[in-house]
Amino acid sequence: MSIEKMQLVNIAGLVKDLDAVLIRCSDSGCFHIESAGKIAGSGQGFSSLREDNPYLLPLKQLTELAASNGIELVTEEGTDYTEDSVIAMTTYIRGLSEKLADATERMKKASEGVSEGESALIQLNHLKGLNVDIEKINSCEHITVRFGKMPSESYQKLPYYDDKTFMFIDYDHDGEYYWGAAFAPDSFAAEMDDILESLYFEKVKMPEFLTGNADDAIEMINKSLADAKECMESCKAEKEQIIAAERHRLDRCFTILKAEHDNFELRSKASIVNGKFYIVGFVPEKDAERFKAMFDDLLGVSIVLKPADIDGRIKPPVKLKNNKFSEPFSMFVEMYGLPSYDGINPTTFVAVSYTLLFGIMFGDVGQGLVVALLGFLWWKLKGAKLGHIMTRLGASSAVFGLVYGSVFGYEHLLDPLYHAIGLQHKPLEILENTEIILYGAIAIGVALIVISILFNVITGFKQKDFERALFSNNGLAGLIFFGAILFALVYMILTGVSLFTPAYIIGLIVVPLIIMFFREPLGGLLKGKKFEIHGGIGDFIASNFFECFEFLLGYATNTISFVRVGGFVLSHAGMMAVVMALAEGANGGASLIVVILGNIFVMFLEGMLVGIQVLRLEFYEIFSRFYDGNGKPFEPVKVKYDEKIE
Repeated sequence: MSIEKMQLVNIAGLVKDLDAVLIRCSDSGCFHIESAGKIAGSGQGFSSLREDNPYLLPLKQLTELAASNGIELVTEEGTDYTEDSVIAMTTYIRGLSEKLADATERMKKASEGVSEGESALIQLNHLKGLNVDIEKINSCEHITVRFGKMPSESYQKLPYYDDKTFMFIDYDHDGEYYWGAAFAPDSFAAEMDDILESLYFEKVKMPEFLTGNADDAIEMINKSLADAKECMESCKAEKEQIIAAERHRLDRCFTILKAEHDNFELRSKASIVNGKFYIVGFVPEKDAERFKAMFDDLLGVSIVLKPADIDGRIKPPVKLKNNKFSEPFSMFVEMYGLPSYDGINPTTFVAVSYTLLFGIMFGDVGQGLVVALLGFLWWKLKGAKLGHIMTRLGASSAVFGLVYGSVFGYEHLLDPLYHAIGLQHKPLEILENTEIILYGAIAIGVALIVISILFNVITGFKQKDFERALFSNNGLAGLIFFGAILFALVYMILTGVSLFTPAYIIGLIVVPLIIMFFREPLGGLLKGKKFEIHGGIGDFIASNFFECFEFLLGYATNTISFVRVGGFVLSHAGMMAVVMALAEGANGGASLIVVILGNIFVMFLEGMLVGIQVLRLEFYEIFSRFYDGNGKPFEPVKVKYDEKIE
């Protein structure tokens, strides 16, 4: 449960070596780059590089070429960045793009011919039986002809246009459409088209080369269709051959251009002065020497390693260090925000507390094993981190199910097991021990709150924030106040003796409360700073009074909030009792179906609710006491081959 130690890296050298340095930084896989301007500034003559990326245009051309031709570009391992020049690659990409575009255009024209021919065939099939010469119709002078079909409802409206200078002659009717041709003088063609459009007339273009009657035209179109389809297949095969032949070089160009593009983008992070560059960043402490050794052959390049927090102008990035059990739970921590570099990594605490709370609230051997199995399959098949978490939660549910004696709602199925190990009955009968469960839930909440306050104290001391560590409601003063009240209440319940004597109240309750009231001036005093009251003494007293009152409410509500843990234990048992009661009322095989469906319903509904409620407890009742979530993620520079180029 720690945060990876970092070292600040300062890299300096001649500008001519800048690209080589950036490539090695990217290849290292462990260098988090920062803007050198944060440290160098402009007051000493430093400036940033503002350049157009020469690799952007050819890279965009390449990705557009790939996208338009259905090519999935992949990287090639071991590609030498110096294999091709950017000019040669740009020329190659442009030439290949033109070649593929030509084949695509020819295929598109052939496809349009197929589409037009098939539409014309439909029209001509409706012209069968009419002894008309298609060529004569198409060659009419001063007359515009529109072939197509019109919905039957629209056909009935044609009499409304008897006064218009056009006519519609139908030659077939299929029940839904009237097929025909509309004729009008050229001068009235535009108005005819408007009328036809209002009548939902669908035009069909008749090829100009058609001659003879409908049967002759159909024969000609069939031949034309065959030629067009053959052309389409030929163009498609041509494209596939070109792509197959050039695939290796395309992938090599993509690998080179993307690497060069991303590395060139890093140049903007460097500061330049007098022909020299300056780069700053962070590397994990364990990788520092390996990283430094990567530049041994660049004699003009200087690498200086320093403690990560030596310069307050630049905040170290955070890389969480977790064990195998807790690592999947880092997704919950990252949802809230990473801790500060000098903070505490709470992942292990979250992993343990979340797993235990889920198991307590959702205890059932059978359901827990099913959840674990589903999580394992989800993780293995889809690589989902949440599936990895489910395996742990399911195992926890199964363990607590052994304590409750519940297997898919059967409460006495494990009695032989308990008898075999010397127990007269299962360890805990839930519905008969509600008080124990609810008091136990509050006890768990108190323990988690105390641990959270201790984390806050430790973090405060690490960050030298003594107001936070000593005087705040989540500091030592708050811990003493909270602990004193709880201890006295528990002691009185167990023994009947009250510890609330004047000395106890003043020393362990009143004094810590006063310290919390004056936490700001006391914190400033320890820092050696003079505390100034803004807004007057009245505002200071009023605001701190209400804040202390809010602290008191917070202790109470946060503690009582954990009653929901016991509530879900009882809820789960109650829901399964209902399922089993319904099963008992069913006959024969229906009883088993009720049990199966009831378990599925409870697993999905209550399992999801419990998961959400535990996460709420983690974030609102625990994290809010010690966690700031202001950390900056550690993001080592690398070539992002999966990133889209805008």
